[in-house]
Amino acid sequence: MEYLVALARERHFARAAAACHVSQPSLSAAIRKLERELDVSLVRRGQRFAGLTPEGERVLLWAHRILADTDALRQDLSRMREGLSGRLRMGAIPTALTAASMLTTPFCERYPHVRVRLTSLSSREIARRLNEYEIDMAMTYLDDDEEDFGGMRTIPLYDERYLLLTPSDGELAERRVARWTEVAALPLCLLAPEMRNRRILDAIFRQAGAVAVPAIETDTVSALFAHVATHRWSSVIAHAWLYMFGVPEGMRVVRLERPAHEPRVGLVLAGTGPGSVMAKAVLDIARELDLSAEFDRLAREQLT
Repeated sequence: MEYLVALARERHFARAAAACHVSQPSLSAAIRKLERELDVSLVRRGQRFAGLTPEGERVLLWAHRILADTDALRQDLSRMREGLSGRLRMGAIPTALTAASMLTTPFCERYPHVRVRLTSLSSREIARRLNEYEIDMAMTYLDDDEEDFGGMRTIPLYDERYLLLTPSDGELAERRVARWTEVAALPLCLLAPEMRNRRILDAIFRQAGAVAVPAIETDTVSALFAHVATHRWSSVIAHAWLYMFGVPEGMRVVRLERPAHEPRVGLVLAGTGPGSVMAKAVLDIARELDLSAEFDRLAREQLT
């Protein structure tokens, strides 16, 4: 099954064999043996790899699940012997990466023998990797109507609140609350349209009867803050970003009108059954923290 997963990923027999550290004949023979045991053809064969059969695609889904459960079993037994060890594979949408550090840092302090692989992923890629058991868990938007997390376990962490970040001498800097229509008229730097956060903001602007046309678009929060720190641009930021970036010198944050809906960010765990022991350990830490209260406190401090 590991060989089948590698072949589906690499789409080439020689590369799949190299990834599994075996010879190509050994990999091919093992897959043929699996076909005989299951009494189905799994691979379309020709001069080269031509894809999986429909039965092969179905077996691939089971293979991902079985291998993930096997890893979880090894983790559980390892924890019973010598404490938690191994690797936690975690994904996060770019706008939640700063919040992820509030979970991964205490996790590593509590479990020093575990290595964490934290990867920045789009919400679409998170859904795919969770379904294929390539990651153990992820931080993403839970109420994302573009992705389906049905059948997966979700744990809310905080609602994303939006603030205007603008130069201290800007026209809206002294406002107690700014309107979205006013913000749309400012020289703006926003995240790029392919990012879920930007599409959420665009929907809020439309609901307010406005369209934002930013002069600068970027696909990272750090680049966004680097641009607004020049005092040439304003931006709409999520309050959770203040944890990492704060408010650049010469800038101010201003409350925005509360939209009808504020997206919820949380953890999503892959699959059903016993699941990843390490993912459950992260959940224990998440329950001990109150990220929502912490981010609200940071926002209040900057708004006073």
